[in-house]
Amino acid sequence: MKHPVFEKLRIFAPGPTPVPEAVLLEMGKPTLHHRTKEFIAILERVRKGLQFVFQTSQPTYVFAASGSGAMEATVVNCLAQQDEVLVIDAGKFGERWTKLATAYGLKPHVVKVEWGKAVDPSEVEKVLKANPNTKAVLFQASETSTGVFHPVKEIAAVVKKHSDALIVVDAITALGVCNLPMDEWGLDAVVSGSQKAFMLPPGLAFLALSPKAQESRKRANIPNFYFSLKAEDKAALNGETAWTPAVSLICGLDLVLKHMQVAGLSKIFDYHQRLANATRKGVEAMGLELFAKSDAGDSVTSVWVPPTIPDGKKIVSHLRDQFGITIAGGQDQYKGKIFRLAHLGWFDELDMLSVLGALEITLTKLGHKLELGKGVGRAAQSFLED
Repeated sequence: MKHPVFEKLRIFAPGPTPVPEAVLLEMGKPTLHHRTKEFIAILERVRKGLQFVFQTSQPTYVFAASGSGAMEATVVNCLAQQDEVLVIDAGKFGERWTKLATAYGLKPHVVKVEWGKAVDPSEVEKVLKANPNTKAVLFQASETSTGVFHPVKEIAAVVKKHSDALIVVDAITALGVCNLPMDEWGLDAVVSGSQKAFMLPPGLAFLALSPKAQESRKRANIPNFYFSLKAEDKAALNGETAWTPAVSLICGLDLVLKHMQVAGLSKIFDYHQRLANATRKGVEAMGLELFAKSDAGDSVTSVWVPPTIPDGKKIVSHLRDQFGITIAGGQDQYKGKIFRLAHLGWFDELDMLSVLGALEITLTKLGHKLELGKGVGRAAQSFLED
């Protein structure tokens, strides 16, 4: 049981994620004015560093917003009212694309996918053929609410074969975790946010657009102000942002991007896969069933609450109250039925062994029978094997 004198708070939710001490110290330095040459130099490095992570030669945009701000910026700058769009809805965040599209007067054709599964690209093909005027395909790379990773490369290939629609990818919990080469795969708009694999507090949204998406801006007619890319482009001529940026967060991002470039993307992707594999093996060794199985990504592991525990919300609350550990529960119809463990960003092997150990104790306290140490041991063995 935690004691207030010795309490450590640990976060294993898929955003916000832990922030490295070095980054916290960087953000704690005296705040720079955002129109000075010192900050403009930092912003230039950040924009180039984002190009590295997005794997694109195209300009990148940084907004003072959560990732949803970049989603909205894409819609209002690249589409026109009454445009038909295809939305892949496989979870809570797929629903957000539909809500955004509807709010701005677009006409969404929704491909509904069972929660916990990835979309079949052939279903996208059918809807595109039935709706040849589709102007954009909106979907998640990683559906955070379920832990599913959609086949982005295959979806992009289908769209390019059967349509001239923009390929718009919410990569908020995927960028910096798995390979998403924007230019190579022909993705037209990719969005992300600071509080995931970028290991920062919430408050920054990122966007990169292909030349095709930039061209689509000429026909866009949705009113906008704060998320105006025209205003951002004008400010960028002087190396600035249109509005007051989140200066301290951007200074932290500068350090994060330096570290990511030193590490190299392939090693970062392998590292996340290693943590994900061990976590899932550990969970299964406890006699639990994965919610997202063959379609699972490397950002978050989703797990069915065992039938021995009638209310899965107690797992979340027990971990929080007894160990100071924050994990994510299920959303909407899966509240109390699943829970989610994150492993994107600033986590290591010992972090995952710790949360698995706390989970074993929690499950036992709540009435689920298991052999203590079995899940932790299987995860440790996975690390040895990798």
